[in-house]
Amino acid sequence: MSILDKRAALKAEIDKVAEVAGYLWTKGWAERNGGNITINITQWVDEGMRELPAITEPKPIGTTLPRLKGCWFYCKGTGRRMRDLARRPMENGSIIRILPDCAHYEIVADAPVAPTSELPSHLSVHDYLLAKGSPYRASLHTHPIELVALTHSPKWMEKDVATRMLWSMIPETKAFCPRGLGMVPYMLPSSVELADATIRAIDEDYDVVMWEKHGVFAVDTDIMSAFDQVDVLNKAAQIYISARNMGFEPDGMTDAQMQELSQAFGLPK
Repeated sequence: MSILDKRAALKAEIDKVAEVAGYLWTKGWAERNGGNITINITQWVDEGMRELPAITEPKPIGTTLPRLKGCWFYCKGTGRRMRDLARRPMENGSIIRILPDCAHYEIVADAPVAPTSELPSHLSVHDYLLAKGSPYRASLHTHPIELVALTHSPKWMEKDVATRMLWSMIPETKAFCPRGLGMVPYMLPSSVELADATIRAIDEDYDVVMWEKHGVFAVDTDIMSAFDQVDVLNKAAQIYISARNMGFEPDGMTDAQMQELSQAFGLPK
């Protein structure tokens, strides 16, 4: 019996993860075992779940995260492929609970699948979000091709230069991604330094953060919303690159047109 049986609300959230995992694979953003998803499922944990025994010994997180005491997470498994998670989320991911010391976790269900190797950085972001009082409960790391391509030019790594260009490609970009795209220079994947730099970028009010020559890290209320932001931003990058491939530099929307858009939709300027 799965932990999801008779827990419709929790199953619905895990099903969203599976659906997004399928989109990531189809788009070519999740080669081999690339990418990670972690969602805070604490609000859907009932008393029956809280009484379930662990199926593994406690394991260290690698850091102490005091705001995660009593929290539960669904995590993509380490070494697992998004295309497999899309079909069998409980065989390619795990449900974990954070122990009272806030420095260890244990796997509760359904199988002893070790969570992502980037668990410390993902959980650090969730700890920060809770401290901030944010409603965001989902984090997504993936490798959108066109956005990653932009980061191979120093020009686009300058603060908000890529944001301005992406917003100007199509009105929906600013409407649906009003906070733009934060930029983090290259750092070793899974490192504490990368996690800290990502948190600093989120603290600057970005929901989507670009890791140079690597991928994006996005946060939102649920995993589908996080995916949508990345999808919209990458569509704008595709439009820009398509125009360049056609032999011209796209004009983009003017500042006046974007200001008009911001006023019409009540967006930040």
